[in-house]
Amino acid sequence: MTSLALTLLRGAALSAFKRARPDAPLPGAVTARVRADVERLVAYERLCGFAAGRAGGAGGGDPLPVTYPHVLAFPGTMRLMAGRDFPLPLLGLVHTSVEIVQHHALLPADELELTTYAETLAPHRRGTEATVVTRARLDGTPVWESRSTYLSRHRTPEPAPEDVLPVRDGQDPQAGPGPGPSAHAQWRLTGDLGRRYATVSGDRNPIHLHPLTARLFGFPRAIAHGMWTFARCVAEHQREAGSAADGGSGAALHVSAEFRAPVLLPCSVTYAAAGEAFALRGPTGRVHLSGAVRPAPPRDPGGIPRTPEPHHLPGR
Repeated sequence: MTSLALTLLRGAALSAFKRARPDAPLPGAVTARVRADVERLVAYERLCGFAAGRAGGAGGGDPLPVTYPHVLAFPGTMRLMAGRDFPLPLLGLVHTSVEIVQHHALLPADELELTTYAETLAPHRRGTEATVVTRARLDGTPVWESRSTYLSRHRTPEPAPEDVLPVRDGQDPQAGPGPGPSAHAQWRLTGDLGRRYATVSGDRNPIHLHPLTARLFGFPRAIAHGMWTFARCVAEHQREAGSAADGGSGAALHVSAEFRAPVLLPCSVTYAAAGEAFALRGPTGRVHLSGAVRPAPPRDPGGIPRTPEPHHLPGR
């Protein structure tokens, strides 16, 4: 059994003993040195729709998709979340948003120094939400960073009117249809998509794998991984926009998304886009995901990346 599988089992076992609360202490950071496995990278690119030109399984000079370091960071993220001192139960965590800044293209042969840590906990009307940050350095230089939010769903006290917190669209599973980018493509998602993405990413959260395991966490069927829907939309946006927006061409990029409603498998979805913005909609027009691709913020003098300004996604 792989070390990642053991980590996931440990996290699953500890989940029963954790009681999420927004005032819990946070654990320390997890660090690792990683390099892409080209065979798994090619499988990821094909499944997510990125142009994979690595003939014969060679990494060559083709850079990584802008979303791929998130996959490389996944084992470290799981070590963090599966730990005894991480305050939320690993089982059933729902990815609610992601923001990635790439400062320049990364190659499969690059050995990245990854640091992952829990930045904050916050109350949410459906439970408690954690913000998890990953920063990547190459030879000591910051090159890539991500910020994700994860929701642990549990009963919460009904807040008094003056204590009600604003709820992002990306956290509302009842998000309905509304105006937005125009439709560009329709995709049919098969029932085994969650298992296929789990194979290339290592993310085997049971809510994605089978209807029976998804029902244990309140979903009628398995749901697509948020990071697959995000990567698929980014890949399509870059394909339509051409090399100017291609994270694999060396461009500095800021890509972000909010996951508004679960994508129940199997299903048909519509990809929509306008300028920097993109969205994924269901057959009734329900918005499952909204996001954007834009140039990354500049670096401060000395080569330190500036913190990205808050990005209000379509529909917010």
